Amino acid sequence: MESSLGFVHKGNARFSSLKHFSDVLPQVTPSTGTDSFSGSSLGPTWEWNHNPDTTKFTVSNGLTLRTATVTVDLYAARNTLTKRIHGPVGTGTLVMDFTNMADGDRAGLVAFRHVSAWIGIKRDGSAYTIGMTNGITQSESDWSTTNTGTTVSSVTITQKKVWLRVVANIAPNSSRTAVFSYSLDGNSFTTLGPSFALNTDWQYFMGYRYGIFNYATKATGGSVLISSFTSS
Repeated sequence: MESSLGFVHKGNARFSSLKHFSDVLPQVTPSTGTDSFSGSSLGPTWEWNHNPDTTKFTVSNGLTLRTATVTVDLYAARNTLTKRIHGPVGTGTLVMDFTNMADGDRAGLVAFRHVSAWIGIKRDGSAYTIGMTNGITQSESDWSTTNTGTTVSSVTITQKKVWLRVVANIAPNSSRTAVFSYSLDGNSFTTLGPSFALNTDWQYFMGYRYGIFNYATKATGGSVLISSFTSS
């Protein structure tokens, strides 16, 4: 006799005959690899750090991030897109076209937590620089911003496309540092700034994440195009 749940009863024994269940498992998106943002929506491995302003980003053969906030505070900037770091040593590489940046804009790649550091493009007037900024902090008691950070190293850039990279050692009992670098051709990377000590305080239990950001310090209206992000 077969029960309504699909089990065949023979004496005191039961044998499953769940023939009505599919043996085709759903496809799972890997957390590593290259995302070229080729569809019309973000993949499931991405998360916003705030409720996003959906009018300020577009996914279509790349990710266009338009500035959504005028601020000097990374934590107050809307539409920072985050992704988990794959350990024990994770590498995140961003390819960004910043042709349409506006004066005062800041855009790049951050090791994101309540103690953060980033590498990115800064436009001030007609000058563009690649900068490494660290010392960005929040209070562990109320999560207010306590320091907006200091640019500790920078170089001038004349082209409008850049590769930005962070290598984060998040293994237990390791150096627990992140190293930031940039490339002008996607092949040869140059380290910028000192190694960044990753914070391990328990209050921010989610741990470090990669973050892609674009915010204005003067007026909204600028944008950047992220053509790909590779996580390994």
